[in-house]
Amino acid sequence: MGTALVYHEDMTATRLLWDDPECEIERPERLTAALDRLRQRGLEQRCLRLSAREASEEELGLVHSPEYVSLVRETQVLGKEELQALSGQFDAIYFHPSTFHCARLAAGAGLQLVDAVLTGAVQNGLALVRPPGHHSQRAAANGFCVFNNVAIAAAHAKQKHGLHRILVVDWDVHHGQGIQYLFEDDPRSGWETLTTWLPSCTCCSHWPLSLTLSWCWSRQDLTQPSGTLRGKCRPRQSASPTSHSCCRCWPAAGSAPCWSALESIRSARAAQAPHWKSLQLQDVTAVPMSPSSHSPEGRPPPLLPGGPVCKAAASAPSSLLDQPCLCPAPSVRTAVALTAPDITLVLPPDVIQQEGSALREETEAWARPHESLAREEALTALGKLLYLLDGMLDGQVNSGIAATPASAAAATLDVAVRRGLSHGAQRLLCVALGQLDRPPDLAHDGRSLWLNIRGKEAAALSMFHVSTPLPVMTGGFLSCILGLVLPLAYGFQPDLVLVALGPGHGLQGPHAALLAAMLRGLAGGRVLALLEEDSTPQLAGILARVLNGEAPPSLGPSSVASPEDVQALMYLRGQLEPQWKMLQCHPHLVA
Repeated sequence: MGTALVYHEDMTATRLLWDDPECEIERPERLTAALDRLRQRGLEQRCLRLSAREASEEELGLVHSPEYVSLVRETQVLGKEELQALSGQFDAIYFHPSTFHCARLAAGAGLQLVDAVLTGAVQNGLALVRPPGHHSQRAAANGFCVFNNVAIAAAHAKQKHGLHRILVVDWDVHHGQGIQYLFEDDPRSGWETLTTWLPSCTCCSHWPLSLTLSWCWSRQDLTQPSGTLRGKCRPRQSASPTSHSCCRCWPAAGSAPCWSALESIRSARAAQAPHWKSLQLQDVTAVPMSPSSHSPEGRPPPLLPGGPVCKAAASAPSSLLDQPCLCPAPSVRTAVALTAPDITLVLPPDVIQQEGSALREETEAWARPHESLAREEALTALGKLLYLLDGMLDGQVNSGIAATPASAAAATLDVAVRRGLSHGAQRLLCVALGQLDRPPDLAHDGRSLWLNIRGKEAAALSMFHVSTPLPVMTGGFLSCILGLVLPLAYGFQPDLVLVALGPGHGLQGPHAALLAAMLRGLAGGRVLALLEEDSTPQLAGILARVLNGEAPPSLGPSSVASPEDVQALMYLRGQLEPQWKMLQCHPHLVA
């Protein structure tokens, strides 16, 4: 299964026929520019192209009144003056003789994509549509929107495919009130929808809150003060606190935080906390909402230990981090390099089982400094890893899985890091789980970020070396990923990611899969997972499927973070926040 791209050139036909400064930005180029960028990046040809179809009037009637559909249909025969007069009856809208056709195509594109995903024809997809839809209401056009494409698609998914829980993430600088009104007024039982509105200028700030709510929503982790299931977060209450729209956008992920956006998030969390278990452990008022460098207690944050090391990490690395790292996205191809493939290992048909290995002399040269790599089995595994890593750096494959004997795991990871940095990777993120310490002689030049999960204690040994115990509860693990690992990773902007599951890593398959899936968004998807040879075939299989684009499996029963996990996370964030802008971009997160 791949990714679908739904588009139709007819959606560029509608355009403004008179002067209207408010509506002139809604033009065909809004759509063609997006398609041109997909083509420039080589992404269009990697998708399954689907031509949008017109939604039927019956399908439009899933959320719109018959009278309103009839009114829009009649615009096909109206003249310029009549169209302008009708447009003036609505807020920020214009009609064109092609509006009815274009708007039906836009709605039909969403329906076609829903059908393709839910029938298994594709795994996911993107519909490029115009006009947009999220402001449109049952009997009114609004804000350039004619038919509410997303609401129609959600209603279609429920009616045709039997879905009961639908998450709508609405990313725009304006609140999509049309979706809100249509969902909250739907009288049908079993209709449960969460709408999360995300202003476009606060992308780095809002995603932790959005991901937490999404995760809890999928697990029915909702409460009311009475303890009953709350199936619908009232957007009138929960969305309005985040409607303090910010007028500044960030030019890059590493830019300074927008403090008014942080205030919005705090308000949203306060409004949502009574209804979501995963937001109730946090004191949302404890985060300072001003651009100061002080800790929540009002004291200057403690300096990281390390002396000269931290001085070096505060000069060259800081300028390095301010430069966006744009990684070309190669085709999604995953390779598995195992020394002795298990017959019980089940892989997707398009995952490559690598047979090649690096030259013997080259492998021995890399292994020479490590006594644990002298054994033949470790040397063989290292050769396969080097061959796989070179293929990733050369763009032959996108991601991969390699295995190594447990006794040689630390040495193999050390070689992988040095090989990556010396063969093209400018910034390398290493997420090491288990007994895998950072090599003491690895250069502190800001080119590598080492995150050790399952360390003995929470410690920020330097700006680029962080250790934390493995959270004991699923909620604590999720908090660690969303509140620490991802902010550091996205702030670092690596072009290669290594995930190593070493001796005593203690990570269950679904948790490892979730970690790998979330890290795929980095480095153009260049993620190499290093496993012990005695790991279960199921673990290798699940990681291969996730790295190849499949969704990770369920984490099981919901749980909240333990007090110890919360304390460790808060301590590390307090230590690292002054040096990492992405930790300054959102409140502390506890699931």
